Amino acid sequence: MAERTVRVVIVDDHSIFRSGLRADLDASIEVVGEAADAASAVAVIEATSPDVVLLDVHLPAGAGAASGPDAAGGEAVIRGGAPAVPATRFLALSVSDAAEDVVRVIRAGARGYITKGSSGAEVSRAVHAVADGDAVFSPRLAGFVLDAFGAAVGETATTNDELDRLSSREQEVMRLIARGYAYKEVAAELFISMKTVESHVSAVLRKLQLSSRYELTAWASARRLL
Repeated sequence: MAERTVRVVIVDDHSIFRSGLRADLDASIEVVGEAADAASAVAVIEATSPDVVLLDVHLPAGAGAASGPDAAGGEAVIRGGAPAVPATRFLALSVSDAAEDVVRVIRAGARGYITKGSSGAEVSRAVHAVADGDAVFSPRLAGFVLDAFGAAVGETATTNDELDRLSSREQEVMRLIARGYAYKEVAAELFISMKTVESHVSAVLRKLQLSSRYELTAWASARRLL
């Protein structure tokens, strides 16, 4: 079965990189817009409502943007574009593999972070994964996120007490989601519908008082449940 078309916006301040990336992406990915700075990116996102935004971490603010550290950077694009187009997901694509850059953009709301050393095929797979609701990280970068969110989640009760809040099916779903499985993969693995998977994930997050699958992965990793 052919992959569905995913509509993307590319945000990077180097036009040559944008052109090269556009040429390298799979045919199943339609580039509906480009931007070179944070202000322009937010405008393009609002105008095109893409499925996924591929954005660099370090960006200029752009003409007309407010001054200050919050006016530029990939996190500014997410904070400006996400409220206007809630269904859009963000995937950081940067030359930087610094822990502070990774954690900052994920805290802002990005669904993943891959480096510019990735091939066109790898970026295309990451775009599809993020469009499907998964988290995607280049090798070694996931550890930064686990460390950061693991510390934030903390332990408010013993692991057994926390697991006791979940049904056996919810525990199965939790482990698969925390390992990075897509909803459709969980559904196939457990022979249940995607809607049932979504219902279980919502219940797991509510019972464990977590807000995202990233925190769930960190929670499970910290307790060695993966």
